[in-house]
Amino acid sequence: LLLFVAHGTRLSTGSAAIKSLTIFRSQTILKMKLAVFSALVASAAAFAPAQQGAVKTTSLNAFEDELGVQPPLGFFDPFGLLNGDVDQERFDRLRYVEIKHGRIAQLAFLGNILPRAGIHLPGNIDYSGHSFDSFPNGIAAIKGPDAIPFNGIGQIICFIGFLEITFMKDVPGTGNEFVGDFRNGYIDFGWDSFDEETKLQKRAIELNNGRAAMMGILGLMVHEKLGEIGMAADLPIIGTLQ
Repeated sequence: LLLFVAHGTRLSTGSAAIKSLTIFRSQTILKMKLAVFSALVASAAAFAPAQQGAVKTTSLNAFEDELGVQPPLGFFDPFGLLNGDVDQERFDRLRYVEIKHGRIAQLAFLGNILPRAGIHLPGNIDYSGHSFDSFPNGIAAIKGPDAIPFNGIGQIICFIGFLEITFMKDVPGTGNEFVGDFRNGYIDFGWDSFDEETKLQKRAIELNNGRAAMMGILGLMVHEKLGEIGMAADLPIIGTLQ
């Protein structure tokens, strides 16, 4: 963002038109700063962990050493969502939302940078012969004149809905160990073979990757919009977002 501000200060103030453009860009940069800051504090607000067990009321400091609370921020709740008396159900809900958003953001981030790096699925996306790499990247893939047809978008939405109502949920009574554990008694991949320390480590890794991915996909979205006002940046690996 500092680079964007520096870029804006190079504009000459010799004419009213350039002055107006400078003001417009400054306002745009300020809005994007606020959006990034809001996303950061929102994703960090659910750092307190969800624990299995009976619902109970407890104090905030009882959770300051739990999973997800780590340097450099420590326990970070700028919006005060966990102030006062809170129960286990409140923690469970916040942790569930954080994990789910993190998983979606990881998929979104990979789905954004891989095509921009030239990695596409082989073959065609439809019977008309349109290849996967024939469609644009980013938001243009689903919105715009060259976007995937509505029939294709509809299939994607239906598939996501199918996953939501069948697999991506916590089924009570199936032996799940924590909020966000969607094994539901039939998916394992060796989880039960890990000791407790390894399980905690892997859960912490997922939390961190999800938090990073939420900021990452937000950054890609902001850079894509910057290109529309002539402030595109040349990013590593994927270059300039179009």
